[in-house]
Amino acid sequence: MPRICYTPKTFKAESRTNIDHANTIIAEYEAQGFSLTLRQLYYQFVSRGLLPNTQQSYKNLGSLINDARYAGLIDWNALEDRTRNLRTIATWDSPRSIISACAAQFKSDWWDGQPFYVEAWIEKDALIGVLEASCERLQVPYFSCRGYTSASEIWGAAQRIGRQIHWADKRVLLLHLGDHDPSGIDMSRDIEDRLRHFLERDIGGKVPDWSERFEVRRIALNMAQVQNYNPPPNPAKLTDSRATAYIEKFGDESWELDALTPTTIDELIQEHVLSVIDDAKWQAAKSNQVRSRVHLETIHQAFDAITADIDSGRYAASQGA
Repeated sequence: MPRICYTPKTFKAESRTNIDHANTIIAEYEAQGFSLTLRQLYYQFVSRGLLPNTQQSYKNLGSLINDARYAGLIDWNALEDRTRNLRTIATWDSPRSIISACAAQFKSDWWDGQPFYVEAWIEKDALIGVLEASCERLQVPYFSCRGYTSASEIWGAAQRIGRQIHWADKRVLLLHLGDHDPSGIDMSRDIEDRLRHFLERDIGGKVPDWSERFEVRRIALNMAQVQNYNPPPNPAKLTDSRATAYIEKFGDESWELDALTPTTIDELIQEHVLSVIDDAKWQAAKSNQVRSRVHLETIHQAFDAITADIDSGRYAASQGA
């Protein structure tokens, strides 16, 4: 992993200690298959009692991590910026190479024949990478709301959900994850209310029991999780129009979803997804995927012989052409 020194710098003892702490935390999550954003790293510092939970602490840590990376003390790949990514177009050296890639990437639809259709939505785009690892492993579609979801996205989601209920005859479970603050709590309500508004109009007269077959389930961050995991609190946002009702119910502290470890979020998603699957059909679909990959790999291995037959005309002759 690249630790490259571009700008040498001498750090004070306290700063060097925090750099060591950062590398320890990063290594722990790399060992579990996760990468971190700066904010997730910061919350690990706070939850371990290494820094106070203040905006200045967050800014100071960000500056320190930046300087340490330039000085070659922290891996350049260790932290992710999940909001800025280069998009490229895939190309291949040969037809054989794409067959090899397809063999490794081929996926059967594990949800075919399942009683439920599941999606996972998360409030923050910065945490989409955590959702990506969990949801792609379970073949669950996932979505970053970026705060309150736009009307276009809510309408589009209602069309997907309506098709699953009406045409595929499935139950629909939408998992939502957000901050425990005045707006974050309200977003779960807002998503469900607006989806039901569209669904009532679109399929209400066609599927009498549609309302019972659709659920928005807030799986994080909930008060029971706050009490269980004890994430560092923030003051409730008093300028939020929903602050009064929130404070009456939960008090004057709020908590960010980023404070939960990626492992915890992964476990929550897996728990709720696996609770609604038909395991026999699930395992059969996974077995079919393995067989299909073997078939593609066999074609990959025989590619040179197959193309030689095509080029010589023997393949066409064998087909009666």
